[in-house]
Amino acid sequence: MILLGILVLFVQNISAQDKGNISGTVIDSVGKNAVNYATIGLFKSGSTKPLNGTTSDDKGNFILNDLPFGDYKLTVEFLGYHPKSFAHIIIDQKNMHVLLGKIFLSTSSTQLASVTVTAHAPLVQNKIDKLVYNAANDLTSQGGVALDVLKKVPMISVDVDGNVELQGNANIRFLINGKPSSIFGASLADALQSIPASQIKSIEVITSPGAKYDASGTGGIINIILKDSKVEGINGSINVSAGTRLENGSFNLNARKGNIGVGVFFSGNEKLNTTIINTINRLSYNTTMDTLTSLYQQGTSPFVRSGYQSGLNFNWSITKNDELTASFGFNHFGNHGTAFTNQDQQSRLSNGNLLYDISSTRNSASRFSSNSADWSAGYKKKFKKEDREIEFLYTSSYGKNTAYASQLSEYQNAGYPPSGLQSNNPGRDHETDISIDYTEPLIKGFTIETGVKAVLENLYNSVVTDTLFNNDHYVNNPGQTYSFQYNRNIYAAYISSSYTLFHDFINGKAGLRYERTNTKADFEGTNIPGYNIFAPSFVAQHKLDETQSIKVAYNYRIERPDYGDLNPFLNVSDPHNISTGNPLLKPEIGHNFELGYNKTFKQGGNIYFAGFYRYNTQDIQSFTTYYPVYSAGGTDYTDVSLTQRYNIGLQTALGFNIFGSVPVTNALNLRSNIQIGERTNSTPGLASVTGFAYRVNLNASYQFPKNLLIEVFGNYNSSQKNIQGTRPAFVFYNLAVRKQFMHKNASIGFTAANPFGEYVTQTLTTFGSNFNQNNIRKIPFRSFGITFSYKFGKLEFKKTKETNSEDMNMNTP
Repeated sequence: MILLGILVLFVQNISAQDKGNISGTVIDSVGKNAVNYATIGLFKSGSTKPLNGTTSDDKGNFILNDLPFGDYKLTVEFLGYHPKSFAHIIIDQKNMHVLLGKIFLSTSSTQLASVTVTAHAPLVQNKIDKLVYNAANDLTSQGGVALDVLKKVPMISVDVDGNVELQGNANIRFLINGKPSSIFGASLADALQSIPASQIKSIEVITSPGAKYDASGTGGIINIILKDSKVEGINGSINVSAGTRLENGSFNLNARKGNIGVGVFFSGNEKLNTTIINTINRLSYNTTMDTLTSLYQQGTSPFVRSGYQSGLNFNWSITKNDELTASFGFNHFGNHGTAFTNQDQQSRLSNGNLLYDISSTRNSASRFSSNSADWSAGYKKKFKKEDREIEFLYTSSYGKNTAYASQLSEYQNAGYPPSGLQSNNPGRDHETDISIDYTEPLIKGFTIETGVKAVLENLYNSVVTDTLFNNDHYVNNPGQTYSFQYNRNIYAAYISSSYTLFHDFINGKAGLRYERTNTKADFEGTNIPGYNIFAPSFVAQHKLDETQSIKVAYNYRIERPDYGDLNPFLNVSDPHNISTGNPLLKPEIGHNFELGYNKTFKQGGNIYFAGFYRYNTQDIQSFTTYYPVYSAGGTDYTDVSLTQRYNIGLQTALGFNIFGSVPVTNALNLRSNIQIGERTNSTPGLASVTGFAYRVNLNASYQFPKNLLIEVFGNYNSSQKNIQGTRPAFVFYNLAVRKQFMHKNASIGFTAANPFGEYVTQTLTTFGSNFNQNNIRKIPFRSFGITFSYKFGKLEFKKTKETNSEDMNMNTP
């Protein structure tokens, strides 16, 4: 088999020697910006029938490979621009690699005054280092939030609580427009439910980040790209939706004149009052197994969530080689809820004799609020030598969070006085990132990138807890009143190379990143030493032909604990189920391997396969411990399950993901995504646990005449074993109808989620060395809604690209 493989590679290399390629970069002649999705056509000289073709990528680059020796004509076209053509392009033994350089397209002002463009980018694009999901073309999630979009993205799974996993790993680095934001630090699920889907342009899934990216996130990176526009003139959009469970809206306005562009946006949403029905049964026992204690809880929890975002971005092309960018964003989200719970505690000896039976009711309340502000300023300098550039970027993010919880327990048994507490947990976080990146093309097909970066993080929070005294008033509890200061500075440097080998037989990128982390915490008993990491990464791709390619990748990642993981605040809104952070957490280390295959078809269909293997050390996971009596700051709580994050040991994962899209007819399109994997947790002192899981979804869309579109989507996430029990399965399905009118500038739609079932019922099992627990939740999920959108402006550039493509540009965004 090895000899056969060598022979195949040899024959392919020999045949490649009789072929060449043509490459270039399409540029707007006025703003000097890249023109992506420009149509590149290739003809044999004297022929009017296209021989080959492609489209430019997001940097305007294109390349046509595997061209036999001959005489060609090449055309470059895009709506709103005058076309350009190049005649008599000769490819022979002396001119195997034709470089057209920068191709400047001039706008056609007579067309701009009268043409409205409403074409669509492909829903999924597979690039060498990432997968791009174009959310603007996703119909069923447009009335929802970011989590609804993520549920449909290949390789990503989302559970009913909004917990996100990428290829089975929950430790993901989230970015907005390629930059970090403190909006994700306090509560990731809340943050993702505060961003309307109508505000999202695309989602980039980066499972094999290069050395230019921060090493954070053992699962990879998810980059949420918000909508913007680089079109000359004024344009914008309005999107609103109203429903039985969720309401949201967004407004975008963009203006560009010559080399200056400005954009503003505002969006907001509210999840209407949702009441969850919750039942807990827990059985615990002492070490000799002669005393059994049971806890039964049954209650309801009304809950409301809301949020809004606003932002401003600025772009100034000072000269064709100098560009200045700046942005500012403000984000707010919050939630509040109440709960009423009936409780019964019993303790019996093994012979059945009753020791006690305590019945009580508990009224609790919680409230959380987060405000964050992000701003950035960047400068990019290009030089006369093509692709040589230097970029400076400064970003800063400020967050201010407040968490409040209270509970009052009243007992039906005589002799048990009421108990209660109130706690307030204000906090703030500040992150500043400063980076310099330099790119130098050394020779054809080989480019070096290098850079340095500093990340300065500062977290602070305080906790004030008051306890009910004499059933009369609340007094401060000094044992649970404290403050917490956490500082972490990361200093990084990297070097990376983009390469093309053996006459474009292999394209890839390889690099090494160094990061030094210094951490300081003033929490009692906490001493965190500094540490260094070297994070290698590489990706290599081979195009089998113009329609298919394979790639292999490896990267080293690290997961540093975030604000929520570290915060030692005790959430005692339920005194029998307490949760807290862990300031002693160490970073999680991950090694990720990936093998990918992509195939596109002439009819517009495509298939993508990604196999992955991952192993993490010092893996960070939640762990629940049962205490008959738990003491916190001088207060004793009885019959307690304490949930906290720990470095549990080693986790390995092996699996694959298959995505396929099939245009059955011109009107009917089917898409499906299947993910299958096995995960093993090995924890010192505990038995190893292996859990098998799969995810399957199917999307069908049908385009009727007169601009009427119907789309149906269904998804099933299987259950999976973990270190302490079983994560429940989750199924949901959506239906959407959209009618476009006013020359496709406006649309009205109807959406429905789980229309045939009011609740999603989940059964979660948890066990430990001295307890077993069953938790049944009924979560309202059925919803109906209507949507309306309107786009204005003389020309909207939603550039046409009918099939998926592979981006052969090695540069990260």
